[in-house]
Amino acid sequence: MVKESIEEGQLSSPLIVADKPCENGCSGDGHEEMGGSSATSVLVLSTLIAVCGSYVFGTAVGYSSPAESGIMDELGLSLAEYSLFGSILTIGAMLGAIASGRIADLIGRRGAMGFSEVFCIMGWLAVVFSKDAWWLDFGRLSIGCGMGLLSYVVPVYIAEITPKNLRGGFTTVHQLMICCGSSITFLLGTLVNWRILALIGTIPCLIQIVGLPFIPESPRWLARSGRWQDCEAALQRLRGESAIISQEAAEIKDYSETLQRLSEATILDLFQWTYARSLIVGVGLMVLQQFGGVNAIVFYASAIFVSAGFSGHVGSIAMVAVQIPMTTLGTILMDKSGRRPLLLASAAGTCLGCFFVGISFLLQGLQGWKELGPICALLGVLIYDGAFSLGMGGIPWVIMSEIFPINMKGSAGSLVTLVSWLGSWIISYAFNFLMKWSSAGTFFIFSSICGITVLFVAKLVPETKGRTLEEIQASMNPLSTKDIHSIS
Repeated sequence: MVKESIEEGQLSSPLIVADKPCENGCSGDGHEEMGGSSATSVLVLSTLIAVCGSYVFGTAVGYSSPAESGIMDELGLSLAEYSLFGSILTIGAMLGAIASGRIADLIGRRGAMGFSEVFCIMGWLAVVFSKDAWWLDFGRLSIGCGMGLLSYVVPVYIAEITPKNLRGGFTTVHQLMICCGSSITFLLGTLVNWRILALIGTIPCLIQIVGLPFIPESPRWLARSGRWQDCEAALQRLRGESAIISQEAAEIKDYSETLQRLSEATILDLFQWTYARSLIVGVGLMVLQQFGGVNAIVFYASAIFVSAGFSGHVGSIAMVAVQIPMTTLGTILMDKSGRRPLLLASAAGTCLGCFFVGISFLLQGLQGWKELGPICALLGVLIYDGAFSLGMGGIPWVIMSEIFPINMKGSAGSLVTLVSWLGSWIISYAFNFLMKWSSAGTFFIFSSICGITVLFVAKLVPETKGRTLEEIQASMNPLSTKDIHSIS
């Protein structure tokens, strides 16, 4: 019978605690080790190496804006050609997302991260040495493929190596590093030219490739591959030499043996009624995340700050000053408040932020109120940026790693990642058309979608903090749980 998954459990301890030996409360049954493990140096190092991939993700997202004028001037690109350069990243990410789950299951989590970095390095070098638009597009497409893989495998790897009392906070570091990568790249772009900026983009790729051999593979992936001794050795490294891992190792073995008895799900299998709620929650959160206007806010932020009387650079710094602390706060609160409260607060904040931006466009046409428009827009952007960073930016990926049954996680991960990137592309493509139709109406639509997100989270999204896999499956996929019991 399946017991507790190593992915599931209480998330109430601090994010980082000191490495310490087993003391009085630690008994031979491994109870304390299973209920509240500490963050060892190997675990922290493994997470840092993994989130180098998240930083790569952020650098790719933050590159196109500061590089625009330099590339267009030096290579003589038209606006349409540069727009293709910017948007083709998302197309590459969709291609990478389609294969992400299968590749991660086939060659392991470390192998998938190393494989993705080959695409990223190749892409950055193509941009560095490009002489025309074709090489630029090839490089950007290659980086996108690597990003699509990284956006899935990094949070999955972190979730699988961390003890369940630390999983939420550690997994959210993925989003924090995306934010840092994007922000730092944007700021560096004001100091160096676009070729040097692209060359700098290879540094985190190389750090991850060099660091991967020094960190353990996911114990759960090793167990799934039948490598039990390697699984125990990796788990011992992650938990500390003095930690008692017997119970956790037994849990992983039970988990993996059950997985082997269940048939591997395909994309089509995901659409069975059995998995309906997991699919609705996982895909729904990604759709609402993208259609809630995050790309629109980022796209229009500079213009909003300029209209409010600030320079574009000052506005960007202001967004970073809000974004990074709020993402950090969300990471810390993840292990304390749980997922649902953060999601509800975040969605409500993004709803309010978009509403203020929409109001600012309405005020532009009213005599006597025009001077309030820029202030309202500025307030809306900062509220949205902070609220999104608090929860909606990272928590959907955490929940995705927790709610899907064990026999469909690879296929489900590919689908959810694909949906996220497809939604990003749709909004990026449609935004200018929507703004021509109605600027105020566009942001009121985004505000309404964020309001729907509040209802969606309140009604459908479960609180996974402190719950085992069986408990989550009993509430979301009772038929799936029954099937698992029947073969145990």
